[in-house]
Order: sequence, then C-alpha cells, then structure tokens
Amino acid sequence: MSNTPMAASPLTRAVLEIDEYASGLGWDQPARLFALVDTARLRAQEPALAAQLGLADEQETTGLTPIEQDEIPAGRPLDEFLGTIAWPDAVTGCALTVERLMLPPSAEAQVPEGLDETKLTKWVAEHPERQEVRMTVAVLRDGARESALRLREKDSATEVLTGADLVPGLAEALAATFED
Repeated sequence: MSNTPMAASPLTRAVLEIDEYASGLGWDQPARLFALVDTARLRAQEPALAAQLGLADEQETTGLTPIEQDEIPAGRPLDEFLGTIAWPDAVTGCALTVERLMLPPSAEAQVPEGLDETKLTKWVAEHPERQEVRMTVAVLRDGARESALRLREKDSATEVLTGADLVPGLAEALAATFED
C-alpha cells in the first residue's frame, strides 16, 4: 500500500488501505465488510493464504490484513445484518465501508418535523447541500477504533479525514459483533 503513512498505527493503515481499495472501485458501491487479521499470525498459521494475498514476502511484523467478506445482503438493514455476525477468535477486528448522504449541521434546523424514514431519506437526497460520503470504520476486539471519511466532491487520497470518533454509531455497531 504505497499511499499509507508508515507512521500511522496498524489500525489506521488498515482503514486507509480499505479506503483506497474502495476508492479504486468507484462510487455507488454496496457496503463492504472486512475481517481484520494479524498479518504475522496469518503468515505463520495460513502460509498459502498469505501467499495468495501477496503477504508471504513482506517484512512487516506488525500489521493488520483486511480480508473482504461475502457481500452484504441487499435490502437488509445494515444494523440488522451486523447483529447476525459473530467472528472467530482468529479475527482481530473488523471494518465496514459504506456510502451515505449527509447534510451540514446548518441544514439540521431545516428538517421538516414528522417525516418517516422513507420521506426523510428522500428529503435528504433532494437537499441542495447534501454531500456524498464514503465512510470506512474499523474496530478491534480490544476496543480501538479508527475511521476514514472521503467526500465524493473531494475524491482524493490527500483529502481523506481520519479519526477514532468520526462515526461513533457505526463503530458501536461493529464493536457489538465481538460481544458474546
């Protein structure tokens, strides 16, 4: 991963790697779920898989390898789907990339009262200040979190915003996939 800062934590590097991967697929993509596994452990325990992923010759001993999971079922609410997930012990963390429309805080006062979810979604989609954003959120079993946000209108690796608390609700939903 050439554009990922080496000084970043392994979790930040994994989030940026997933963001770059999603960027390469273009916009208007479905949500994508990733397992995060310890790279050194993967090389030791699954050398054939590590070789298939191009990790066999890497010298890095600390890092996380994102492994894309099966497609998320279309038409199923994301929170409902996440509630069905349980990860095996070999999975250190997980990440999700999803596209959404968002409004600036100034638009919150303009939201008409009494809209159901369908009407609110339509209202946001038609709002002149809406922004399309791709969110990549990752959590580890130990509670660590990281996020990357990319606006469609500023679709560049140098314009990606990162931080642990950018999408707290989604981070909570992902963290719940590790609870017994």
